[in-house]
Amino acid sequence: MHLDLKDKFYFLDKKDTLSVLTKAWGNPPDSGSDALGMIFPVSHDPIADNNWGIELRWEKIGYVDDSDAASIDYNELLRNMQSDTLSGNDQRVKDGYAPITLIGWASPPVYDAAHKRLHWAKELQFGNDAAHTLNYDVRFLGREGVFVMSYIATMEQLPEIRQSLDEVLGLADFNTGKTYADFVPGVDTVAAIGFGGLIAGKLAAKAGFLVVALIALKKFGLLLLVPLAGLWRFIRGNRGTS
Repeated sequence: MHLDLKDKFYFLDKKDTLSVLTKAWGNPPDSGSDALGMIFPVSHDPIADNNWGIELRWEKIGYVDDSDAASIDYNELLRNMQSDTLSGNDQRVKDGYAPITLIGWASPPVYDAAHKRLHWAKELQFGNDAAHTLNYDVRFLGREGVFVMSYIATMEQLPEIRQSLDEVLGLADFNTGKTYADFVPGVDTVAAIGFGGLIAGKLAAKAGFLVVALIALKKFGLLLLVPLAGLWRFIRGNRGTS
C-alpha cells in the first residue's frame, strides 16, 4: 500500500498513536494496538480541542467478495450492530469504561464498486456525554486484505469530515500486483467474512464492534499534556512553521 500525504497531512507512528488514543483521548489500553499509525491535517494539534485524526490499519484477511454489496439491507445491519454494541457494555463497564450507545448512521454505507472503496459513518454516545463521537470509516479493498482509515471526531465536525473525504480517498493506493483486480481465484486467500462484516466490525475478534468505537473527547491531564505538546512542537518544527 502506498500513502501519499501530499503535504496536507502529517503522520504519527504507532507509539505516538497509542498515546493519543489511550492517554489523551481516554480509550481503553488495547485501542489502537493494531494501528499502523495516525494521520492529522497539517493545521491540527493532536491534543487540541476541535481536532480530528484518522487511524490507519492493515487487515490481511484475504480477498473480500463484494458480490452481495448491492443487496445488503443497511437498516437491518444497523439494528444488529446496535444489539452487538449493547451486549458488550457490561464488560466495558466492568473494565472501568463508559458504556457505548450506537445512535445510528451519521452517513450510511456507500460503496464505489469501480475503485473498490467503501465508506460509512456511525454516531456514538459514550456514557451520558452530551457531545457525541463520530467514527467515519473508509475501507480500501485489495487482493490480500483491506486497508483501513478510521476518522475519529465529534458529530459537530461531520461537515468538515465530509469536505475532506474526497481528498482522503485519494491518499492511498495499492501497489502493482496487490489491487483487487489482481486477485487469482483458486490461488489467493478469500476472506472468511463477507462485505457486510466489514461494516459490522466483525474483524475485531477480541471485542467485536467495540474495538473500533474510538472516542475523540479530550481527557488528558497536566502530566500527559507536557510530552504530547512537545510532540506537536516537533511536528510543527519539521514542517518549518513557528
